[in-house]
Amino acid sequence: MPKPRREGARTSGKKERGETRATPRPEGNGRGGLPALGPVRAPAAAPEPAAEDPALYLNRELSWLDFNWRVVHLALDEAVPLLERIRFLAIAESNLDEFFAKRVGALKRQQRANAGVLSPDGRSPAEQLALIRETVAAMQRVMTDLWEEELRPRLQHEAGVVITSYAQLDEAERHEMDAYFRTNIYPILTPLAVDPGHPFPFISSQSLSLAVLLEHPVRHTEHFARVKVPTGRQRWIPVGGPLRVLPIEELVLRHVGDLFPGMRLVSAHQFRVTRSVDLERDDEEIEDVIQTISEELRARRFAPVVQLEVEPSMPEHVRELLRDELELDPADLYESQGLLDLTGLFGLAELDVLSLRFAVWEPVTPPRVLEGVRPEEPSGIFDVIRGGDLLVHHPYESFTSTVQHFIEAAAIDPRVLAIKQTLYRTSEDSPVVRALIRAAESGKQVAVMVEVTARFDEEKNIGWAQALERAGVHVTYGLVGLKTHAKVVLVVREEAGGIRTYCHVGTGNYHVQTARLYTDIGLLTADPAIGRDVVNLFHFLTGYAPEQHYAELVVAPRDMRAAFMRLIDQEIEHHRAGGDGRIILKMNAIDDVAMIRKLYEASRAGVRVDLIVRGHSRLRPGVPGASENIRVTSILGRFLEHDRIFYFHNAGDPRLFIGSADWRRRNLEERVEAMVPVHAPELKARLLGILLLALSDNRLAWDLGAGGRYVLRRPDGREERSFQSDLMTEARARSREAESDGAPA
Repeated sequence: MPKPRREGARTSGKKERGETRATPRPEGNGRGGLPALGPVRAPAAAPEPAAEDPALYLNRELSWLDFNWRVVHLALDEAVPLLERIRFLAIAESNLDEFFAKRVGALKRQQRANAGVLSPDGRSPAEQLALIRETVAAMQRVMTDLWEEELRPRLQHEAGVVITSYAQLDEAERHEMDAYFRTNIYPILTPLAVDPGHPFPFISSQSLSLAVLLEHPVRHTEHFARVKVPTGRQRWIPVGGPLRVLPIEELVLRHVGDLFPGMRLVSAHQFRVTRSVDLERDDEEIEDVIQTISEELRARRFAPVVQLEVEPSMPEHVRELLRDELELDPADLYESQGLLDLTGLFGLAELDVLSLRFAVWEPVTPPRVLEGVRPEEPSGIFDVIRGGDLLVHHPYESFTSTVQHFIEAAAIDPRVLAIKQTLYRTSEDSPVVRALIRAAESGKQVAVMVEVTARFDEEKNIGWAQALERAGVHVTYGLVGLKTHAKVVLVVREEAGGIRTYCHVGTGNYHVQTARLYTDIGLLTADPAIGRDVVNLFHFLTGYAPEQHYAELVVAPRDMRAAFMRLIDQEIEHHRAGGDGRIILKMNAIDDVAMIRKLYEASRAGVRVDLIVRGHSRLRPGVPGASENIRVTSILGRFLEHDRIFYFHNAGDPRLFIGSADWRRRNLEERVEAMVPVHAPELKARLLGILLLALSDNRLAWDLGAGGRYVLRRPDGREERSFQSDLMTEARARSREAESDGAPA
């Protein structure tokens, strides 16, 4: 699969003042921003492809790798501050680690099962794995070259940070580092020999190791040993000051021979493995969720290895030994020409050099909250919500002063009788969890649905669940066979007019840290109909109530797919009647084949469809007779686009929804998801404005072509429109306007 198209080569030589060095960039398309409502193409005269035709679908795994190429591009982009480029490079490496653990692991399991099932685009697991290898190898070369040839030298030039090698140290520095090794590293190293009395050691996933060859000085026999490099403590060791650092693996390599006195060191080479997290689980046989997940976490440590990364200089017979012991094919081995494990760059990206980072963004508090909530009266948030639905858009608007405040105020408000909440992921020291514990300890009824199967957060979520239980919270762990991915809070409050419900339904997790990095939308509402639906949703989650019905809320897996199908069918009918069919959908990924076919049906009928999809897409736009009227846009920037917005023109009376679900089979069939309609005209207008602003972007947006290639938009002489920058500008303007009207800052 090709990476995003790039043009030009790096230039060298003298530059005029203000000129920047050219960096390979994906090719611009010269459109400078799409019109909000483009011309409708008449239904194609071309033969209509069969719905199951593989040519109509892009490969999910390769499309995901295309997404990671777009992350790599952010690291390549010279308009991005240097430390942020380094962070994006580390993110791209972390993404690859997760991709191998999840997706490559799943493909290898399919391959072992010999099931013969093809992907919708007609590829076998073996074919997909071969294409993945080709793409990843190219991606890793670009990432390594970027670090070694550009970012590392610029880090020294612009931030004064020197990443040195042991060979470059002077005598005094070597003495300092040798003493550091003996005191801080030598005691925790564990050399593990491999011989008839010592089996090949267990190697943990994504750990950095040394493959050591030794020779007995008398018998002249060769021996193998493995040494784990303790990168988790400190990857970068200061040498004489904070701005001169030595990678810890360099120091361990220099002294590895000290671990084997009496043996001659032949060679030592770095390697790294990634293990699968794709383990089969029979949900129907689960009797104790906590015990099952705990056992799965233990089993995951010993799951099959799916990737081996090595230094190019590693001898072939050492590679063969590792491949044989780890049960890998030659195609599972990847050479790294530079720093092994670029996730270590996260530590360097945190350097306190503000001029080399994005300008600090402080989320603003919505004007209505500024006006209606005083520190001495936190319950004023209920007055604000009762006065009309409140839409919050993070991180442009503060999570702390809105959603977190809503939960914390409910925890201490004497009028609040009950709080119910779903928790999929949350922060390490979560103020949300602390508030729920405080509420339970004060005698309120508190029920929390903790999803202990949230991938990579299982152990942390089990810990939170147990802490909540100890405080008297009613904790449930999900439904058999279904993950609970919905983002919902219910507060039941006794007021003068009787019992009233307050709800938050959102697109993102109740996580204070990611709320500053991920774009998410939430609706805070006192709408009685939505309140009744959320009450019923929690009855479904905590009790036995599979036949719940909802007036406003749309819940997966029972109703969501059918609801979206109806909305698309209605848009087709409206277009046939009035010619103004229009659908705009913003989500993280789309791979559900049935939903894609329904969008193809809408396109063939002439409905204009815009998809704003950050990640992978199986849908192939621009195919004659199938998807001429569909455009796919991807936006990547300093914030991770995570919100889901669904717009249906509905003959001039738009219907808009926000919710937790992407259009992926797992979301529509295997998870409990919640989508809520937005009714207030001003909030509907705001959501549509967000969508149109995204479609007009010509700085962060990529267009997906019919051939499966993403092309970066460029201003080409027009005014630059950056979606995320524009939203920050709008948020600041709303805040300034509120302050000028007299609201407290």
